[in-house]
Amino acid sequence: MTLDVRIIACLTDNYGFLVRDAETGSVACIDTPDAQAILADLELSGWGRLDLILNTHWHPDHTQGNAAVRAATGCMVFGPAEVERVAPLDRVLTGADRVELGATTFEVVEAPGHTLGHVMFHAVAARMAFVGDVIFPLGCGRLFEGTPEQMWTSLSRVATWDDATMLWAAHDYLEGNSRFALSVDDRPELAAHVEEMLARRARGRPTVPTTVEVERRFNPFLTAGDAPTFAARRAAKDVYRG
Repeated sequence: MTLDVRIIACLTDNYGFLVRDAETGSVACIDTPDAQAILADLELSGWGRLDLILNTHWHPDHTQGNAAVRAATGCMVFGPAEVERVAPLDRVLTGADRVELGATTFEVVEAPGHTLGHVMFHAVAARMAFVGDVIFPLGCGRLFEGTPEQMWTSLSRVATWDDATMLWAAHDYLEGNSRFALSVDDRPELAAHVEEMLARRARGRPTVPTTVEVERRFNPFLTAGDAPTFAARRAAKDVYRG
């Protein structure tokens, strides 16, 4: 099973994704931060179709392009019920669901914390997951609606996945995340990883995907080890100005 992924820089620090099942040519868009950028990249791709929008959560920087992308392509829109606060859905998704994109199956994984209804899309066989604002390279999403315990459970779920699973996160917060990570972890190997990531940025390359293995080793919110330590680190990051 093969998934082709196009990453689209949107707004200030968002990423949008176009994903194609190579066997059938079926195409999905993961979140819609900027309809114009997504539609332009779809045309550039030559893929010739868009079948689905898959929303991870309701925040406008993930849903505000839904209407325009749908109008331009005729695609359907799937997402958690909370998305209906801001945009209509053709199908409401829960953690019991699967989404078929051609020959690819995405497991819908409930991941509350950043928002209460946040979901991730995990293509187990392809070793890829589209994780929205749950986890970033060396970081995780702010707790706008959920509790630290909920977010810790969501992150711990990611940590159980296959080491090689590619995590396609929806934002680039590398500079702030790396400074905070180094403030709580003085391992030389973390410093080397940060240097490598910053060099990637300097070459104009995106900071995603990362992998489960890398984040389990270096992400300060996964290395926390338990919910209370995670809660303390998340609270510290919220006020960190280093």
